[in-house]
Amino acid sequence: MFIEPRAHTDKRKGWIEVVCGSMFSGKTEELIRRLNRAKIANQKIEIFKPSVDIRYDETAVVSHNQNSIHSTPVNSSLNILLMCGDANVIGIDEAQFFDNELVFVCEKLAEQGVRVIVAGLDMDYLGKPFGPMPALMAIAEYVTKVHAICMVCNDIATHTYRKTDDNNLVMLGELDTYEARCRFCFNDGMKSKK
Repeated sequence: MFIEPRAHTDKRKGWIEVVCGSMFSGKTEELIRRLNRAKIANQKIEIFKPSVDIRYDETAVVSHNQNSIHSTPVNSSLNILLMCGDANVIGIDEAQFFDNELVFVCEKLAEQGVRVIVAGLDMDYLGKPFGPMPALMAIAEYVTKVHAICMVCNDIATHTYRKTDDNNLVMLGELDTYEARCRFCFNDGMKSKK
């Protein structure tokens, strides 16, 4: 269970939190929960997402449960530095779709005293580390890995299995295209595709 860090009263200190896991594991739901708690505490928040992610809404970050929070779509992670204003808390969804400069951006914000909460897939559809996520997990003060339920055997799922033969690394989709799978069922499915 994640325990929210205590704010330092003597000097504003920042840090990085990463919420990762497979699709359908509740990453965005957890991001929205943490951001809403910050709003309740009267902290100024800003939320960003990659402009390529328009599955549910062009501007809002939306979970699979249809919970949402207003966000700003950006083409480049460096734009976050230009658009974050005087926010105390920055939320970033679908981090795996950002460029590798996102690591620099998150470190810079944390150094400026900002709490940075990042959510994203830790592995791609091949089961390999995805985009800037491994580096973000390495530099983060807090990492939370959430799990889904395997759609084949009902065990704990850590992988995202692509049900189509499309080989593009970035392919937006939902239940029609992806399903959460445990390691065994994921590997079994990948073998059957060969």
